[in-house]
Amino acid sequence: MDKVLAVNSGSSSLKFKLFEMPSEAVIASGLIERIAIPGSQTTIKYGNGKVYKHQGTVKNHGEAVNNLMELLISLGIIEKYSEITGVGHRVVAGGEYFSKSVVVTDEVIRKIKNITELAPLHNPANLIGIQAFKEMLPDACSVVVFDTAFHQTMPEENFLYSVPYEWYEKLGVRRYGAHGTSHRYVAGEAAKLMGRPLKDLKLVTCHLGAGSSLCAIKNGKSFDTSMGFTPLTGVTMATRSGDVDVSMIAFVMDKLGINSISEMVYTLNKESGLAGISGVSSDMRDILSVSHAKHRARLAIDIFVKDIVKYIGQYYFEMGGIDGIVFTAGIGENSAVIRKMIMERLSFMNITIDNEKNEEQDGATVISGEDSAITMMKIPTNEELMIARDVMELKNKKISAE
Repeated sequence: MDKVLAVNSGSSSLKFKLFEMPSEAVIASGLIERIAIPGSQTTIKYGNGKVYKHQGTVKNHGEAVNNLMELLISLGIIEKYSEITGVGHRVVAGGEYFSKSVVVTDEVIRKIKNITELAPLHNPANLIGIQAFKEMLPDACSVVVFDTAFHQTMPEENFLYSVPYEWYEKLGVRRYGAHGTSHRYVAGEAAKLMGRPLKDLKLVTCHLGAGSSLCAIKNGKSFDTSMGFTPLTGVTMATRSGDVDVSMIAFVMDKLGINSISEMVYTLNKESGLAGISGVSSDMRDILSVSHAKHRARLAIDIFVKDIVKYIGQYYFEMGGIDGIVFTAGIGENSAVIRKMIMERLSFMNITIDNEKNEEQDGATVISGEDSAITMMKIPTNEELMIARDVMELKNKKISAE
């Protein structure tokens, strides 16, 4: 049996799951948050419902990794570090360098550094996590799994912008997308639910959470996606604007005396979306709870739903039909209300709803009626498991090559 760590190093957090492979059983999971910020907190879930919590300053990611490894020992989750034979790291941006997960090498690290500008908040933190675990577990197979890799199969007409072509040639300006690991995972699970080979399906996967993106998946490959050069574009999100007119940005900057483009980008990323429209919250649960009484809250919901329906309609025509649509992530998995609103807007496509199935809280399930022309599904995403699987695949290939 192998023990594999799936790691997500954020700008101020370290999230992990420890799997036993190939059984895919979760041995432990947890989060170290507010790294380098007062009030750091560590939470680890393990064993039969056991939870460890501790609050105290964690100065940096290196210290967070050291703390985590020591806790895995002291809590009896592992007996020695060498039990962990693989570590998989989520990396947000892989640019055009990476179309699949890869084993960590000096060259891989150099390329990730080269494209830091594509994800300035995430890639540097991802790299710190990679290097810290490499020092602690030098003999483990270290793998990077890129959010953007899955979308490298998009055709040129879907990833290029209508701007001077030299921008793409010299600067790499194109649509990269995001949430690729999630889209890839739920597409595979959708094929199992439908009892059909993934390569024969046309799917739309809707990763709806604080960050939201849709992906058109044709014959098992990403065909188009809603996020663009950065995760700012696409549908309305918790605090991100989604698609906007660039000339509007220039107009607002002039009228409000905003002199810095970085200030405007911050507003579009952090003060827009559901929060900016509703004036209530960035959390869909809060907005839904007051939508009966507050016009702007209802408006935020309607715009969110409209954006999703718009992209699904676009992908329907791009792919020449859709066999299945998947809802996943925080809102997609947990909000029966939002799922129903979207499906009702799509009823013209002969989509019907099984209201009882749609209300179920747990597990992957088909939520459309038996007579529905398109199979509608709710599937919990599991990016960490996808990462662990990639680690095992590359680890086994490495062993075979040796």
